[in-house]
Formats: sequence, C-alpha cells, structure tokens
Amino acid sequence: MEAAKGLGDQSLLASRRSWSSVSPTIVALIDDDESIRKSLVRSIQVAGYKVEAFASATEFLGSLVPEVASYVVSDLRMPGVNGLQLQELLRSKAPFLSIVFVTGHGDILASVSAMKAGAVDFLEKPIRRSVLLEAIACAVERTSKLRNAAAEIGKLRSQYERLTPREREVFVLVSAGLLNKQVAAQLGAAEKTVKQHRSSIMRKIEAESLADLVLMADRLGVRPSGANFAQAKGKLSAEYGG
Repeated sequence: MEAAKGLGDQSLLASRRSWSSVSPTIVALIDDDESIRKSLVRSIQVAGYKVEAFASATEFLGSLVPEVASYVVSDLRMPGVNGLQLQELLRSKAPFLSIVFVTGHGDILASVSAMKAGAVDFLEKPIRRSVLLEAIACAVERTSKLRNAAAEIGKLRSQYERLTPREREVFVLVSAGLLNKQVAAQLGAAEKTVKQHRSSIMRKIEAESLADLVLMADRLGVRPSGANFAQAKGKLSAEYGG
C-alpha cells in the first residue's frame, strides 16, 4: 500500500476510534496502473485531502481504510476484483462509503450499472483535475450524510432495545395513532399502566412529543398501519435486524 500521507495502521486505528468526534477526509484510491495511481494521488493531494493508495481492490478491502475513508476513487477494470465487484462488496462492508469510478475504457453499460448501484460519478481517463475534485467533493458530502444517518439509526436502535417487551408493544401501538385507553384495551392492561409505560418510553428513547415517537417508529420500521396494529409486537423489521 502506498500511504500518501503516511497514516499507517496506528493512525488508522486512532482515526477509527475518534471518528465520532473528528472526521478526517481520507480518500482511498485504487488503480493497478502505478503511473496513473501516482498522478491521481498528486491531483487529489493538491486539494488538501489525505490519500491511501492501493494497487488492487483486494489489498484495499484487507486494510483498515474502508472503516475510516470518506470516499473511494477506483479504476473500473482491474485484475482480480474489478470496480463493480468492489462496489458490491462495499455494500456490506461499508454501505455508507461513496465511490467515484475512473476508467480508460468508455463502457456505457458498466457506467449505467455503477450509477444505478449508487456510484457518485463515472469519469473517463485522462481526467481533468477540476472534474475529479468536483466529483470527490460530491462524494465526501454524500458519505458524510450516509455515515451520520447510520450513526443516528444506530443510536435510535440502541435506545429502542432498552425498552421492555411490553414497552415496545405500547410504543408501536401509540405510534399507530391509538389513544392510551385504546392501547390499554388492545393489551388488556389498565390505562394508568399504559400511561406509565408511555412515560418510561419517552424517557428511554429521548422523545419529546408524540410526533417524535411516530418518526422514530417509522425509522425503525416498527410502525404498523391502522389495518394491522392489533398484531404489532414491537419487533424490529428485518432491515434493522429484527
């Protein structure tokens, strides 16, 4: 690996540990052509970014960089794991990580596939520096938004898991629009007990209003429709590991 800014494993570990407080802008560059790789590194560094360069997708995936990078600039056609295969692998390893493809071969079908799968841009070599940096800026912004959204969902799920099974049932039914007395009727509980559960729920998941509860239930995928609220058991949807 060519560490353009000399981060090294220790620095990468430190970056990973401090990610929540400091978000370094690091680009992962992958290209099997050494001369092109070095040229792209210089172009990216001019804009003040830190660069970690790799000769193959396999080398990149085996490093710590996917966990701390802000985005990926990758060649499309490479020996072994190619660009599109890398993009597919990153969906599970680092789903928030944006990718910009560069290629020396105009390939419309590949570019369409890449963009449909979420690539930020698809650039043909030789690449003008201004075009490359513009694409990188878009990728940085997208990764930041996705990473922040993932962190928020992680926090929300952690809060949700603090609820008792009965509190989850109350949470789901309340988010479906039922009044306390209706929730009590559905669960065969006293309305006073439902009020106590509701107060505990608001405190545990840090909700300030019913609107907050509804939004949180939607984001967790547990809010039922009016047609099936009676069957709600407060289980997280499959998307969130339920």
